[in-house]
Amino acid sequence: MDIQRTLLIGAIMLLSFMLLTEWVNFQEAKEEVVSTETRLTSGSAVAPANTLPDDANTGSNGDLPSTLPSSTIEGTVDAADTDDIPEVGIAVDTANNTTTAVPSVAPSNDIIQVFTDNLQVAIDLNGGDVVEVALAQFLADIDDPETPFVLLENNSQRVYVAQSGLIGKDGIDSKQRAKYQSVSRRYDMGSSDTLQVDLLWSNEAGLSVTKRFSFHRDSYVVDVDFIIDNQSSTRWQGNLFGQIKRDSSAAETGGGGGMGMQPFLGAATTTPDDRFKKFSFDKMLKEPFREQNTGGWIAMIQHYFLSAWIPNPDKTHTYSTRVTSTGFNIAGFTSPAVIIDPGNQGEVSARFYAGPKDQYSLQEISPFLELSVDYGWLWWVAQPLFWLLTKIFAVVGNWGAAIILLTVLIKAVFFKLSATSYKSMANMRRVQPKMADIREQYADDKQKQSQAMMELYKKEKINPMGGCLPILVQMPVFIALYWMLMESVELRHAPFILWINDLSVMDPYFVLPLMMGASMFFMQKLNPPPPDPMQAKIMQWLPVIFTFFFLWFPAGLVLYWVVNNLLSMAQQYVITRQIENASAKA
Repeated sequence: MDIQRTLLIGAIMLLSFMLLTEWVNFQEAKEEVVSTETRLTSGSAVAPANTLPDDANTGSNGDLPSTLPSSTIEGTVDAADTDDIPEVGIAVDTANNTTTAVPSVAPSNDIIQVFTDNLQVAIDLNGGDVVEVALAQFLADIDDPETPFVLLENNSQRVYVAQSGLIGKDGIDSKQRAKYQSVSRRYDMGSSDTLQVDLLWSNEAGLSVTKRFSFHRDSYVVDVDFIIDNQSSTRWQGNLFGQIKRDSSAAETGGGGGMGMQPFLGAATTTPDDRFKKFSFDKMLKEPFREQNTGGWIAMIQHYFLSAWIPNPDKTHTYSTRVTSTGFNIAGFTSPAVIIDPGNQGEVSARFYAGPKDQYSLQEISPFLELSVDYGWLWWVAQPLFWLLTKIFAVVGNWGAAIILLTVLIKAVFFKLSATSYKSMANMRRVQPKMADIREQYADDKQKQSQAMMELYKKEKINPMGGCLPILVQMPVFIALYWMLMESVELRHAPFILWINDLSVMDPYFVLPLMMGASMFFMQKLNPPPPDPMQAKIMQWLPVIFTFFFLWFPAGLVLYWVVNNLLSMAQQYVITRQIENASAKA
């Protein structure tokens, strides 16, 4: 048996199986979204997860809290879990920069808009919730330079909002959402480095609350402070909560994905036992999470982007995930109780992040938040590869060129290992006629055939494993690079040359996938043909199969494979010619 060829085919088939598995995961992920909504709405008059609830309003103004947490943390007072009370909602028209009312919700003048260099934010005065975030530095579509990418939104297509407030014994959001006032409906950062937006609430008893949003230049972090002034005659006690509410609709990222990979969509947090703990929407439905942690964060994650609450790092908070009866996925925190005596002031705060998964920025915001850039179990290989890629880009200024140079450097590192493999293949090709004679001579005796093969290997100083093992050693690096390129938001809408203006999506003319398939075909011609007819047929079809897979791969990934194949083919050709020439002279 040709051990070398069998192992090589096994390695390639393993890679093919991995690609097929990712495609199956892609399909299952889409089915999961549908099944989650179906289970929640089947047999009941509950609104679908991708529409705003339209329940009957209750209370004086219909602005009662929906899906707010219960403050069950040591040293605090519990609040009622008002899971089924209707939610306030506003549709924000990003194209026209206006707001329009949705049936059974607050009027459009309850929305204020904030503009910074990085963020375009809509805040609902009913609760002071962030109901839209558009990222000014990222386009929704590369062909539309006027429309920014919208991460958070609240309309008939998607519900994805960030909520925060004060609950507990005296919380202003415990019985109904606080109705704030603002001196303006529009705030612009202009040339300032910071922008402060104050929302004001007060009651007749002498209690006033200022909900302050602080925006910073060149930042996706928003500081959210609650300044409580208790001029009443009684002690005030309440808890800060922050949560992200999202339906189960698929994320729109404007890049990446394809047949090769379905990026994770769901919630994540950090715990003392697990630095990065993920929760798919289906898992949130089946197994609600609740745990206390000092510091920490909780986030909603999708391909390239995330939103996250980061409360006070010095306090112990209760983090939780769940799915409401109306089909919304909730991930949030509740902080310890704050007690303010009459005549005193107090303050509680948290930070909110809405932006790209830039790991170097995220690691400065909170420990382990950078792990939301998920490289999988080979992160320890992918992380230095990404560091090297960014250093190369800093020099060349083009991500496509950086990928090419990174591929060359990786190939240089494995040059001798690859040379060993190619020498083994070349020697196997050189003795192919002798191997054919042995198979013909001992066609009816497999044991003697194997013994004769081993004697030939020993005589010709050939290691039948030498051609396969070096390739297997390199496979973890190739897989890690695959995940690294898929997860890098830096490649989103990044141009290369000519027709490739976005490395995160497939090649529109399939030039790179066809080049990859052609390079695989010519590489096969440099290798000895498999002795087994079935193996030979499999090898002949592999370039076609891989080309089909790679048609939908992001151009950045295919570029890596093309360059790697061309370098491998050149190295293999030179080594094969050297060995054949040396054999001819001998």
